[in-house]
Amino acid sequence: MGKGKFNGFPGGGNMNNMLRQAQKMQANMEKMQEELEAKEVEASSGGGMVTVKVTGKKKLTEVVIKPEAVDPDDVEMLQDLVLVAVNDALAKVDEMTEQEMGKITGGISMPGLF
Repeated sequence: MGKGKFNGFPGGGNMNNMLRQAQKMQANMEKMQEELEAKEVEASSGGGMVTVKVTGKKKLTEVVIKPEAVDPDDVEMLQDLVLVAVNDALAKVDEMTEQEMGKITGGISMPGLF
């Protein structure tokens, strides 16, 4: 086998390094996923009238609605407050995930991984 070749590919010695790096990145991503699962983000709307908590895996774990937010004559407003709070929390999870992924991938975008 010629110098610098691995299975007939020029520069193949780097192939082993690339595979090791990919395996390390995969292990780091699995660890990050476990850590994200344990994290929670909180978001609120209406000046704190509605507060929600979401895990790093986008599971809604808590919804708190202050009694003064409940107006039987304006249910739509309460629905909007809940939607805003949940969507804000989910956006925070996405941002947190992107930041953590950036630490692992060195800022390389990998759409569709999460």
